[in-house]
Amino acid sequence: MKILVLNCGSSSIKFQLIETDSDLIESNTDRCIAKGSVERIGTDEATLRVTVPPNPCKSTTLEILDHQAALSRVINALKESHAVADISQIQAVGHRVVHGGERFAASVVMDDEVEKEIQHCVELAPLHNPHNLRGYYVARKVMPQVPQVAVFDTAFHQSMPPRAYVYGLPYSYYRRYRIRRYGFHGTSHRYVAFRYRQIFGKAREDVNLISTHLGNGCSVTAIEKGHSVDTSMGFTPQEGLVMGTRCGDIDPAALLYIMSKDELTLHDMSTLLNKFCGLYGISGESNDMRELIAASAKGDEQAKLAIEVFCYRVKKYIGAYSATLGHVDGLIFTGGIGENSPPVRALACEGLTELGIQIDPERNQAVVGKEGEISTPASRIRVMVIPTNEELLIARDTFRAVRGLPLPH
Repeated sequence: MKILVLNCGSSSIKFQLIETDSDLIESNTDRCIAKGSVERIGTDEATLRVTVPPNPCKSTTLEILDHQAALSRVINALKESHAVADISQIQAVGHRVVHGGERFAASVVMDDEVEKEIQHCVELAPLHNPHNLRGYYVARKVMPQVPQVAVFDTAFHQSMPPRAYVYGLPYSYYRRYRIRRYGFHGTSHRYVAFRYRQIFGKAREDVNLISTHLGNGCSVTAIEKGHSVDTSMGFTPQEGLVMGTRCGDIDPAALLYIMSKDELTLHDMSTLLNKFCGLYGISGESNDMRELIAASAKGDEQAKLAIEVFCYRVKKYIGAYSATLGHVDGLIFTGGIGENSPPVRALACEGLTELGIQIDPERNQAVVGKEGEISTPASRIRVMVIPTNEELLIARDTFRAVRGLPLPH
């Protein structure tokens, strides 16, 4: 089955065309036929990029005024590049949807009822869900006969027990507004946990893992026998680790103090928390870990501090989730920073020998942007770098949902 995977933002569409079915999933030979993006939708300088492996990327600048026009351009580009002969070869569309609330613990075929439920979650993810829904609307117009499937970032974490997701607020706020820990990056955590088990031939019930997704957004998840039992992101993606431009865990009274001192509105504070904190806020110059590492090497003390705070927070969560799980078999690094930054991995694991984690410096340095083990032979816990592949998991879930097959957690 050829499945078009869509991830829609306010002015962008990221896409992959993936061929998958039961046999391809079983043999791990699903095929990415094409991938690309449309950026700056709504302008006369939009950029359409399409890559059909093994050919190089083709980039075109043109006027694209809305998402429907963008998707039509994507399909035309797929036909022109011979990824598909005709639109009818696209047999399903899988959509990344950030927030499914408590309603969705698995991926689902979209219909009017599912659409309404996703709409109800818009206030929980106002920066993401409206655009994810927009992708559904335009795909439904362009391909009205093709089934659409929603795959939720929050679904994997619905297995958390109440002790992990209930906040220390009056319980009435949970009853009335569903204020609780939801967690995000679930598709990524679920994929790398599956891949770890596949690499070592382990059954789901035989493995406990700590998965760290480190990119511009960051989260850590404790995975017990294949199920998420705790995760660092909370009611929003703001909680937990220090991130590119988000502060992560912070005393809420500090925010009230800042708002009082600087006379900030709620909007001002939301902008500050989402765009000017984290690595960018501490360093005062960049949210890009590569730039900060380079600046630190030249003696920039604030860049060095930003890196140290970032890695220290990762280390704290690794320790906390080691206690949560009791026994840990593997630690996984994924995401742009996790996959590509040996210095960050080394610093985050420094001093964790007593927990059973030992990094081999040479292995660590050699594994960049690829899959590989970076722990020493003596390390009780295997430490792995596993590049995430959320699009592949979305395609597999879409296939299973459309065919009515069981959906793994």
